Amino acid sequence: MKMRLLALALFWCSATLFAQEYFPKNDGVKSKNNNYTAFTNAKIYVTPTQIIEGATLLIQNGKVVQVGKTVSLPKSTIVIDLTGKTVYPSFIESYSGFGVPLPKKAERNGRSAQYDTKREGFYWNDHIMPENNAISKFKYDNKKAEELRKAGFGVVNTHIQDGIARGTGVLVALNAAGNDADRILDDRLGQYFSLDKSIASNQAYPTSLMGSMSLLRQMYHDADWYAKGNVDTKDRSLEALNRNKSKLQIFEAGDKGHVVRADGIGDAFGIQYTIVGGGDEYERIADVKATNAPMILPLNFPDAYDVSDPYAAQYVALADMRHWNQAPANPKILAENGIVFSLTTHKLKKTEEFQKKLMKAIEYGLSKTKALEALTTVPAQMLGKSAEIGSLQNGRWANFLITSGDLFDKNTTLYENWVQGQKNVINDMSLKDIRGEYDLSAAGQTFKMSVTGEAGKPKVEIKQDTTKLKSKFSYSGDWIQLSFADTDTQHYRMTGLVTADTDNLTGKVALPNGNEGQFSAKKTSDFSEKITDSKSGDKTDEKPEIVAVTYPNIAYGYSSLPKAEDMLFKNATVWTSEDTGILEGTDVLVKDGKIKKIGTDLNAGGAKVIDATGKHLTAGVIDEHSHIAGLSINEAGHNSSAEVKMEDVVDPEDKGIYHALAGGVTSLQLLHGSANPIGGQSAILKLKWGESAANMIYDNSPKFIKFALGENVKQSNWQSFSRFPQTRMGVEQVFMNYFQRAKEYEVQKKSGQPYRYDEEMETLVEILNSERFISCHSYVQSEINMMMKVAEHFGFRVNTFTHILEGYKVADKMAEHGAGGGTFSDWWAYKYEVNDAIPYNAAIMQSQGVTVAINSDDAEMIRRLNQEAAKTVKYGGMTELEAWKMVTINPAKLLHLDDRTGSIKEGKDADLVLWNGHPMSVYTKAEKTIIDGAVYFDLQKDEQLRESVKKERNQLIDMMLSEKEGGGKTQAPKMSKKEIHTCESD
Repeated sequence: MKMRLLALALFWCSATLFAQEYFPKNDGVKSKNNNYTAFTNAKIYVTPTQIIEGATLLIQNGKVVQVGKTVSLPKSTIVIDLTGKTVYPSFIESYSGFGVPLPKKAERNGRSAQYDTKREGFYWNDHIMPENNAISKFKYDNKKAEELRKAGFGVVNTHIQDGIARGTGVLVALNAAGNDADRILDDRLGQYFSLDKSIASNQAYPTSLMGSMSLLRQMYHDADWYAKGNVDTKDRSLEALNRNKSKLQIFEAGDKGHVVRADGIGDAFGIQYTIVGGGDEYERIADVKATNAPMILPLNFPDAYDVSDPYAAQYVALADMRHWNQAPANPKILAENGIVFSLTTHKLKKTEEFQKKLMKAIEYGLSKTKALEALTTVPAQMLGKSAEIGSLQNGRWANFLITSGDLFDKNTTLYENWVQGQKNVINDMSLKDIRGEYDLSAAGQTFKMSVTGEAGKPKVEIKQDTTKLKSKFSYSGDWIQLSFADTDTQHYRMTGLVTADTDNLTGKVALPNGNEGQFSAKKTSDFSEKITDSKSGDKTDEKPEIVAVTYPNIAYGYSSLPKAEDMLFKNATVWTSEDTGILEGTDVLVKDGKIKKIGTDLNAGGAKVIDATGKHLTAGVIDEHSHIAGLSINEAGHNSSAEVKMEDVVDPEDKGIYHALAGGVTSLQLLHGSANPIGGQSAILKLKWGESAANMIYDNSPKFIKFALGENVKQSNWQSFSRFPQTRMGVEQVFMNYFQRAKEYEVQKKSGQPYRYDEEMETLVEILNSERFISCHSYVQSEINMMMKVAEHFGFRVNTFTHILEGYKVADKMAEHGAGGGTFSDWWAYKYEVNDAIPYNAAIMQSQGVTVAINSDDAEMIRRLNQEAAKTVKYGGMTELEAWKMVTINPAKLLHLDDRTGSIKEGKDADLVLWNGHPMSVYTKAEKTIIDGAVYFDLQKDEQLRESVKKERNQLIDMMLSEKEGGGKTQAPKMSKKEIHTCESD
C-alpha cells in the first residue's frame, strides 16, 4: 500500500513539474494551473458500454488522469460534487467545413467554355487539388464553435469542401479558452474526395457524373505512373496525393447509389474509403453493406410537406413522401446490418437541429448505445484518434458533458461541455429544475402555468381557462420573474426565490390595483415530453408508423424482387423471330430462366401453367438506342470521352424502365449522347425493375461505344467557339488523330517499356482490335461514307449506324462494309440534317442486306416500339415477321446478343412477352413481360399497384397533416421531376 501511494505521489509530482510550456512569456509573471479537478458521485460513461455509477473523474492539464469508483485524490484537488448528474464523453464531429471558407466562385469569361487548366506545376485538371491543406486556410470560428458545443461536440474534423480531390483536413478541439496551438490535434488528417467539381474553376471537364468517376480513375493511374519516377516534370498535385495515400481516405458520396460508385473506384485501386452517405442508404441496404465501408451519416431527415392544399399536394412524388416517413429509420437499419457509422451535422441547415434529428432517429429505433458510439468511440476510431478522444479512459483529452440525466432523454438538460479540461457552461447547473405543470394563484385569480424546455433555460406558458396569455419569463440565480396580462387586461408582475421545495413556488406580485401581494404556484405534475397524438392530444408511447420499402422505393416498386419461376405457356401463337416463323397453337416451356422446350402438348411437370389461347407470345423487344435509365448522358468536356462509362451511371429507379416493360421491352443499349465525336462506353441492360444497377447490366456484356457525326458534334446547336471541331471536316480529323494516337499507344504498350496507362487510349485500342464495337449517331450520307472510310483505314468496321435517316442512300456500301443500321420508323424534318429522311429507309436498307433495327432514342417511344415496327409493313411492304424481327432478333444481332436473346429458341434466355392480341396492333397490351424467367411486368398486378399507390399517398398525406397539426415543421410542396434524356441531354 505504501509503495502504491509513493508511486501515485511521484506520478502527481512529475505531472506537475514537467507539464511546462516552451513559449516565452513577455506579458508578466505567469504560471500554468496544474491543479487537479475531481468530479465525484456521478454516473460516468467511460465508453458507451463501460458505465460506472457513483464514480469519480480526475483530470489535470486537460487530460483524464483516472476514472472509477475509488480514486485517490491528490492534495489541493478541486472537487465538484455531481450527485444526481451524468457524465458522457463529448461528441466528435467527423465531417465538416468548420473554420475553413469555401473558395470564391469563378466568374465566366465570355460564352466559350474553358477546356484547359489555368495552373502550372499541378495536375492537368483544376478540380483535382490534393495539394490543398485545410490548415493553411483554417480560422477558428467562435460562433460556430459555441453552436457545436451546445449540441454536445468537443472535437471537429474539418476540410475544404470543394472539388473532386480536396486535400487534407484538420482535427480541432472546440476549446474556447485555448488557442490554435492547443486546439489543433492534427493538421493533416485524412485525404478527401467527392464527385463534385470545384466552384473555383470553370474548367469544363468533367461535365458529368461519369466524367468525375473517370477523372478519379485516371488520377490514380497517373499517380502510380508518377510515383514510379516516369515523369520528368514536377506535379505538386500527384506528389501530395501519393504522400497522403496512407492517411484516412474520406469520400463524400451523398446518396445510396454514389456510395456504391465511390466504393467501386476504391476497390479498383485497393483503397477502402470511409464514405459520407446521404441518408437514403436504407433503400439499398444490401448493396451498401456489401461495400464494407465505414459510413459517416448525416441526419438530414426532410420535414413533412404541407399538403393541406390538395392541389399542391398532388405534385409531391410518392418517393419524396416515403423518404420523409422512412429516412429517420436509416441509422437504425444500418446498425441492424452491422455497418459501422458515425453521425454528423453535415447537410443540416442549422447545428441546433442536430439534437432533434438525433432524438427522432432514436424514436425510430436507433439504440442509445449505438447513438453514443456513433458520436464518440466510432468517429475516434475512424479518425485514428482512439488513444486521444472519444472516451474518458486514462490519458484521453478531458472532453466530456455533464447532464441532468440520460443524454438521449428529451427531459435531460446539458449543463456543461468541458473541452481539453476547460469548462463551457451551456445551462446553469446551480439552477433548480422547476419544470412541470402548476396551479398559479395571484390576487384571487387562478391560472395554469406550464414550465417546459431545458432545466437551465425553462419556458413558461400561462393559460386562463383555455386561453393562452402572452407572458414574459426569466430564471437566473434562483430568482424567477414573470409578467403577463389576464383576459381582462389586468397586469401581473411576479418575483420569487426558488427554494429546495420546487413543488411549491412563492413570491411577491405587483397587483393590478398597484398594491403588493403574494403569489403561489403548486406543482400538479412533473415535466414530461412523451409522444403526443396530434389528433387527439392524448399522450401515447406508440412507435412511429413506417411504410414499407419497395424495390425500387418509388411508385410502382415491388414489395419483393421478382424471382424466376418455371412456366408453361399453352396454346399460344408464338412469334419465334427465327426461320421457323410464327407457330399457331404452340406450347413454350420455361425452366431455370431459359427456354427449355417448344412444341405441342408439352408436359408442365412442376411448372406454372399459363393458358395463352388467343394470345401471342414473342421474344422481348430490344431497343438498340436508348437514353432511359441513365443519371447523365453526355460528357461534353472534351471532343473525345472514350474513357467514360455509362455503366457508372445506370439509374435503376428511372420510371421509364417500368413504362418500357409495360411496352414489352426487356433489353436496351444505354448510349452516351452526341455532344462529341467520340462519346462514352455503352451499358447494355436487362430491364430488371427493382434490381440494383449492377444486376441490370448484362453478364459478360459485349463492349460498345457511342460515336457521333453531324450538327451536334460540330456544335451547331450551341455557341462554343473554343472546342475543336467546328466543322464536319474537323470531325473527320478528330477520328484520324485519335486512332493514330491509339496505334502509337499500343505500340508503346507492347514494347515492354514503361507507359502511362490511359483509360481513353485503352478504349480506342479495343476498337482497333475489334474488341469494342461502335454505335455511330449519323444522318448525312457524306459523313456515313467518311466514317466507314476512317474505319477501313485503321482496319476495323463500324458496327451500327444508329438512327441513320439517310441510310437508304448508302445501303449497298453499308452492306459491303458490314455495318448494321438502327433507325427511326418515320421521323423526319425535325432539324436541317434530316430533311432527306423517308419512312421507307428501313425497308430499303434491309433489301440491300443490311441488318436493320427500329430504335427509339426516346423515353416515350420506347414503350411502343412494337407499333413502330408495324410501320415498316406499310412503308416498304415487309412481312409481319420480318417487321417484328426489327425490334427483336435484329437489334440482338447488332448488340452481339443474338446467341442469348432476341428470339424464341430452345436454350436462349427466357426474355418473353405475352400479348393479349396481335403484337403490332395499337390496341394490344403486354400482359406479362418476362426476363430470365421472372415476371417483371404483369398487367393485372399493375392494376393492383395503381390502387396501392393511391391508398399509400392518402395514408402519407394523413400522416403529414397530423405532423402539421401537432406543431411539426413543414416545407412547401415541390415537384421532383426527372429530366427525360435524349442525345443532347447533359
